[in-house]
Amino acid sequence: RKKVWVTRHRPFIDRMASAWLVRRFVDIEAKFRFIDEKDLVKLTSGEVAFDMQGGEFTHHGDLCTFEVIMRSFGIKDKAVRKIAEIVHDLDLKDDKYGNAAGTGIEEVLTGIRKTVKDDADMLEKGIAVFEMMYQSRI
Repeated sequence: RKKVWVTRHRPFIDRMASAWLVRRFVDIEAKFRFIDEKDLVKLTSGEVAFDMQGGEFTHHGDLCTFEVIMRSFGIKDKAVRKIAEIVHDLDLKDDKYGNAAGTGIEEVLTGIRKTVKDDADMLEKGIAVFEMMYQSRI
């Protein structure tokens, strides 16, 4: 709890979704910080790296970061599993789940990324999109 979750600049699909998952199910008081990947070695205690090479939570095998976090913390919520399928397909581009909802979600997240310059603001807007998806019980 109360960790600083660290990731790369310019968050997009997997990082936005993972940040939502962390704040919603793992650490309600999570803070987020953005670094260059080369600065991973400079993390302090209380910081957790995600969705970056060498991070504690990142892609493993055919799983995206969202799926890794979901499994690591034993999150079994049905709506979260549906979101995981969408995030997986959008992030890994392998169409493993063939979820058509992903296209519209990607367009919304792309719009955020194109119009918001600040990483923290961009992440918060992405988190809001995933919260809306969750509340709709997609």
